[in-house]
Amino acid sequence: MTEVVLLPHHEICPEGAVIEAQEGETVCEALLRNDIDIEHACEMSCACTTCHVIVREGFDSLEEADELEEDYLDKAWGLEPESRLSCQARVGSANLVVEIPRYTINHASERH
Repeated sequence: MTEVVLLPHHEICPEGAVIEAQEGETVCEALLRNDIDIEHACEMSCACTTCHVIVREGFDSLEEADELEEDYLDKAWGLEPESRLSCQARVGSANLVVEIPRYTINHASERH
């Protein structure tokens, strides 16, 4: 199992968290499985930016983003070089430190 450290987020996880992720699952799947309610308005189909995260440590252990993910990342609020859509970033064997940005530009939300 791979350790994923989630940095504190004012709404989603104010205290931060440390979770175990299975190699091959997406960061989004791991967060949701551990009751961390990250936005994922497109049902994890790489069609929005609500699950945008910044991988502060372990970024190089992830497979490169494909062209579709890169296109959506260009629309994300607070884009950084280590930004990924968590629904597309598959966990490898290296531990990760992940930050959920404070805002999203998407108008759709799973939280109604």
